[in-house]
Amino acid sequence: MVRFILVRLLGAVVVLWVVSVVTFLIFQLAPALSHTSPVYYYIGKIPFPQDSIQFKALVHRFGFDLPLYAQYWHFLSGILFGQTITDGVSTPIQCGAPCFGYSFRQNQLVGTLLLQAAPVSISLCVGAAILWLIGGVTVGTFSALKPGSFVDRVGMTGSLAAVSLPIFFTGPLLLLVFVYTLGWLPDVSYVPITQDPLQWLRSMILPWLSLAFLYAALYARLTRANMMETMGEDYIRTARAKGLPRRAVVVRHGLRAALTPVVTIFGIDIGMLIGSTVITETVFNLRGLGYLSIQSIQQQDLPVIMGVTIVAAVVLVLANLIVDILYAVIDPRVTV
Repeated sequence: MVRFILVRLLGAVVVLWVVSVVTFLIFQLAPALSHTSPVYYYIGKIPFPQDSIQFKALVHRFGFDLPLYAQYWHFLSGILFGQTITDGVSTPIQCGAPCFGYSFRQNQLVGTLLLQAAPVSISLCVGAAILWLIGGVTVGTFSALKPGSFVDRVGMTGSLAAVSLPIFFTGPLLLLVFVYTLGWLPDVSYVPITQDPLQWLRSMILPWLSLAFLYAALYARLTRANMMETMGEDYIRTARAKGLPRRAVVVRHGLRAALTPVVTIFGIDIGMLIGSTVITETVFNLRGLGYLSIQSIQQQDLPVIMGVTIVAAVVLVLANLIVDILYAVIDPRVTV
């Protein structure tokens, strides 16, 4: 088990290094394709032409006149060890590790912007993930145990309806019903859990439901298909022939084997969800990482875009690492 985990950790480190290289190359070479200096995407509008002494001084200040490998090391060392950031005019800014740079458009460290947006996205993703995992697996399991029954038909019909309804439809509908019509929930965007846990819960219920509604439908159908296949295996019939209780057969033997592909999809969904909640955050006015990424793209704020990309990649890699470790818990054969 320990060797298995160490191998997966080493693989995760290699993947993160490759991601850093690819991210650096994409965002450093993209301005060159449009014959524009990366300085414009770091500082914004510059009041002097590219052939002026002042502009060349800025290029030198940010290190864009260095070889590509030296620029990459400057980028990577900043993340790992921190760096001092200056445009040659303003007071130098000390940026501790992990340093993702400085947004001159918003006059803030990228790390500060990420820390401000991360709690919103984490609250949204974790709460919705718990709801869709429990709801989807439960509905899928009961549907698989009684195929063709009323429970199965209702569950799969509801899943089909949920898959067909996008978040930009269910979100405003939930707001219309529970906020503006019934008045059961307050018309607030996001309240930090440290400020008021009850108000935080009330502000996140509708975003959780709208996001979990779609994913729970997919997990229900996936769990149902896997459970129906698993419950027909020889070892399930053997367990029943031995006289094991129905609950033990279903949970310990059937559901445990059926959860392997579910865990795979769950890890990928969680990792991708951190940077792909733009619609949900927009509908419910949540200023998370999705909102920050869209705002940065519109403003062409390159350091923030790179920071969000790196953070989303780290979360995705860590989620897959956790999934690999969970494989060993669910099915010890994967460590062999």
